[in-house]
Amino acid sequence: MKILLAEDEKDLARALTAVLEHNQYEVTAVCDGLEAVEAAKSTAYDCMIFDIMMPKMDGITALQQIREAGDVTPALFLTAKAEMDDKVIGLDAGADDYLTKPFAMVELLARIRSLTRRKGEYTPKKLSFGSVTLDVTGQELVSENSVRLAGMESNLMEFFMRNPNKSFTMEEIHAHVWKDSAETVDVVWVYISYLRNKLKSIAGNICIEGKPDGTFKLTET
Repeated sequence: MKILLAEDEKDLARALTAVLEHNQYEVTAVCDGLEAVEAAKSTAYDCMIFDIMMPKMDGITALQQIREAGDVTPALFLTAKAEMDDKVIGLDAGADDYLTKPFAMVELLARIRSLTRRKGEYTPKKLSFGSVTLDVTGQELVSENSVRLAGMESNLMEFFMRNPNKSFTMEEIHAHVWKDSAETVDVVWVYISYLRNKLKSIAGNICIEGKPDGTFKLTET
């Protein structure tokens, strides 16, 4: 699982990264809010952790911008402040949980496990990009026309629509969508071909760009 960690206290960031990596998480560590926003634009994360007080851009503003871009990845705030107002502002900005410094590493790990287990709860029932809407529950893709999707088609389309304009290799897509399936990586290309045809059939103004030997991304045309 991939985690975005935005923490400007260098010693704490190093300690958190070491603990998370020891627990088999892949960590992208940044030291300010601007870097966090840029990282979220290019990579699909399973969980995001933000310090509130950071240089260049605070964690609350960074998460607000990430949420405004349509990213619904579960997010946890870390802060040395314990005032209720800060907690309310953080939750209003789109955070899903809150942990006050100092905290035990075992508690942070437990919070991350809880957030990632319940990840589906944070995904809206409908996702929109360009002229296209995906009804996640009904597995229906809608633009000028509509079409029903099969199970894995819907899962793959949901992944792309949760991460528009981000580039992914077939291996990365396979890891996120097929997870522990016995299907080989080549299945990704097959399902992308299916989705391309269905996007054309509904006359949507978005497309999945890319080739098997490179990367793929969902863009507006």
